Amino acid sequence: MVRAFFFFLIVVFLNPLAGIAEKVSQEEVFLEVIKPENDNSEEKLLEIIRSLANEGEPNAQAELGVRYLIGNGVSKNSAEAFKWLHLAAEQKNAFGQHNLGLLYVHGIGVDIDFVEAAKWFRLAAEQGLPLAQYHLGVLYHEGKGVPKELKEAAKWFRLAGEQGLPLAQYHLGTLYNDGMGVTQDVKEAAKWFHLAAEQGNDKAQFNLGTLYYNGNGVPQDWAEAAKWFRLAAEQGLPKAQVNLGVAYERGNGVPQDAIEAVKWYRLAAEQGVPKAQLNIGVMYARGSGVTKSYVQAMQWWILAAEQGDPTAQNYKESLKKRMSKEEITHAKKLSKQELAKPSFEDTSP
Repeated sequence: MVRAFFFFLIVVFLNPLAGIAEKVSQEEVFLEVIKPENDNSEEKLLEIIRSLANEGEPNAQAELGVRYLIGNGVSKNSAEAFKWLHLAAEQKNAFGQHNLGLLYVHGIGVDIDFVEAAKWFRLAAEQGLPLAQYHLGVLYHEGKGVPKELKEAAKWFRLAGEQGLPLAQYHLGTLYNDGMGVTQDVKEAAKWFHLAAEQGNDKAQFNLGTLYYNGNGVPQDWAEAAKWFRLAAEQGLPKAQVNLGVAYERGNGVPQDAIEAVKWYRLAAEQGVPKAQLNIGVMYARGSGVTKSYVQAMQWWILAAEQGDPTAQNYKESLKKRMSKEEITHAKKLSKQELAKPSFEDTSP
């Protein structure tokens, strides 16, 4: 399942919606509250927030709801969180509406209800809140709580993207790249990927690098491709690590460097990417960038083959003819140890 990250103030949650949303970059929702002039203690601040909330001040109600949600100054209490966010939302507070929608998405303090989530996201989105616009776009993209309508998803992604939200920019770029909900336009896709990539969105960085590598929507430029692959790879994106490894192995846009290629292949291979496992196995079999080792080559090809990579399967069977039974047994042991590591993720279908 593709995971997404939402921000309640500065807190990250996992999104059960599959297939679209990724990591929020630095967007954080801050609610303004009146702070004491002479006493900045957290206890005094909470007292003021609670007093204002009880008096019906919507910003304070939204703030108090989030505090109950995350346990900031109070004990976590999802029922209280729902109560105060709902009160703020009913007073048309956009932050309260948006965060209430998230409670319905996650089933926090209330049953999961995408129809209700869409209702509250829409009310906040119509007030111009970019995260609400983005999340409403997600619902339209996935057909959760609303009909699946990619044109409508593109509309809300655009509104959020125009306000600088990188997640929305990335997904709007994806729609343009694939011609979904909009007329296909790779140049337009590159524009939105670039906006998101400059704000650190790793998927946008990877996609922009791919466009530069292939010369789609932008002039072909392997150095520029390697630049964006590196930025995404340094954030841990496995497919960017693979592509950066390929760039170093071939000398495309960077000086040819087998040791550097192995470094990036290994990082992706340890995350369970078959292509990286295949490639690092080849490097071990050739002794390119590493000490030649059939055992280590076999170790990685076993893992790639188990995930359905046909080339790795063929290489593995061919290499067996050059290895002793003891070496093959050792390679199998190493592959099992790698599989047991917490960082390993099976990426097979």
